[in-house]
Amino acid sequence: MRLLHTMLRVGDLDKSLAFYCDVLGMTLLRKKDYPGGEFTLAFVGYGDEADHTVLELTYNWGKDQYDLGDAYGHIALGVDDIYGTCEMIRDRGGKVVREPGPMKHGSTVIAFVEDPNGYKVELIQLGTQGSKQPEAQPQAVAS
Repeated sequence: MRLLHTMLRVGDLDKSLAFYCDVLGMTLLRKKDYPGGEFTLAFVGYGDEADHTVLELTYNWGKDQYDLGDAYGHIALGVDDIYGTCEMIRDRGGKVVREPGPMKHGSTVIAFVEDPNGYKVELIQLGTQGSKQPEAQPQAVAS
């Protein structure tokens, strides 16, 4: 098994495609209208669906806003240069909502950007995520 895609409902497909493709540098892999169901699906990502996990952007015709609720968290992208990436996103009209820096209670360097629908996208500086500390050794139990 492997993870294929994550689906996000979007209120404005053109703005969403501009964000994910023009701001974040993804490629529109495929897009199809479903007139009978009154929705459009667009798949974007950094590589072919055959061997990459992608995003499915679902636009339900006539619905321009969603309540994001409090269950959704974010999607995450690994980047080589988080500071340069945030600057590039700002230069392309993107919204950085948390500047790069270490996460609370950890050393992973993160930032957050927001898409036109209010969805959060976490940027993670590659090489800083996870713990590099050795695993704890089991303790001997006295009998």
